[in-house]
Order: sequence, then C-alpha cells, then structure tokens
Amino acid sequence: MANPTKNNTGFLASLKDSPSTDEFIKGLWRENPVFVQVLGMCPTLAVSNTAMNALAMGLATTFVLLMSNLLVSSLRNFIPKQVRIASYILIIATFVTMTDYMIQAISVDLHKSLGAFISLIVVNCLILGRAEAFASKNTLGRSFLDGLGMGIGFTFALFCLGAVRELLGNGTLFGWAFFPDTFQEWIVMILPAGGFFTLAIWLLIFNAAKERRATS
Repeated sequence: MANPTKNNTGFLASLKDSPSTDEFIKGLWRENPVFVQVLGMCPTLAVSNTAMNALAMGLATTFVLLMSNLLVSSLRNFIPKQVRIASYILIIATFVTMTDYMIQAISVDLHKSLGAFISLIVVNCLILGRAEAFASKNTLGRSFLDGLGMGIGFTFALFCLGAVRELLGNGTLFGWAFFPDTFQEWIVMILPAGGFFTLAIWLLIFNAAKERRATS
C-alpha cells in the first residue's frame, strides 16, 4: 500500500520544481524586483514613507503589471516587431490611466498622497521589462504567473520599507500608534534620506539571508 505522506511530499516537490510555479516564486525571492534587480527605485523611495502609501503603490503596480502582461502575451503574434515598444507603452499607459481613476474614486486623500507617482508607473522599467523580456515570448498562463509573482514581490518590498519608515518616523503603522507618547519620532525616516537608509538596511538583510540559504 502506498505511503500517503510520501506521495504528498513528492507532489509538493514536483509542484515547487514545476516551471509554472517557478514563474511565480522567482518574483518573490530569487528575482525580487527591488531587493535583487533593484528596479523601480523612484516609487520605492518616494512613496514608501508610510505603509499605506507603499501598499497602495505596490497593488497599483501589480495590477498594471499583471494586466499588461496578459494583453502583451495575447497580442504577441500580432504586434509588429518594429513598433513593439511603442505598443507596450500604449498598453501600459491605458492600464495606468484606469488605475489612476480607480484610486481617485476610492480615496481622494490617497490619490493626493501618491501624486504624480501613479502616472509614473508608465515608465517603471519593471513593467516594460517584463513585457519585453517575458510576456512577448511566453504563453498567457506563464505571463500571468510572472506578472503576479513580480507584482507581489514588488508590493512586499515596498511594504517592508513603508512599515519600517512609518514605525520609526511616526511611531504608527497604518495610522495606529505602536509606541507610548514618550517615543521620540525619527523624523529623518519619513524624509527622502530615510528611504535610502531603509533600503540599504533591507538590501543588506535580504542579501545576507540569500547567502546563508545558498551555503546551508
């Protein structure tokens, strides 16, 4: 009689090693857009002064990345090579405009906080890079998983920065106080310099964790 535990272990191992699953996982860890590829630094440093702003920008970027990947993959056999970059930018700009209106409809204050960085998603090299390097050469399913994994990885990185900067800079997280009234806020953390400091610390932690995992 077959051992159920052994069968389940084999199934999970095969699932983890499958190409489709790998397309999703790589964006979270091995090819994380911020901590590994160091892409999208403009929104990463500019809007990660609070956890809410970071999360909103990450989700907005994920939506644009996912939808543009799907559309580029669907039209990859119809878009002439000579105009592919212009076509990709047009597709991305369409979804960015939709995202801009959706955020404005959900929360005007959040829209004001993100400001021009919503529109700047159009020129985020992460999105155009995935369209050119992956979605234009792969199937719809693989492009979906690639966009979802990269988007979640980008959102996770922004949230890591935003949470630390808000906690130390304001003593709050999503507006909720985490420290007593005697806590002295580190004002520098919510300033541009704080973004560079926090990013450097997270890059150090992430790279150290990768090296430790590789040698273990």
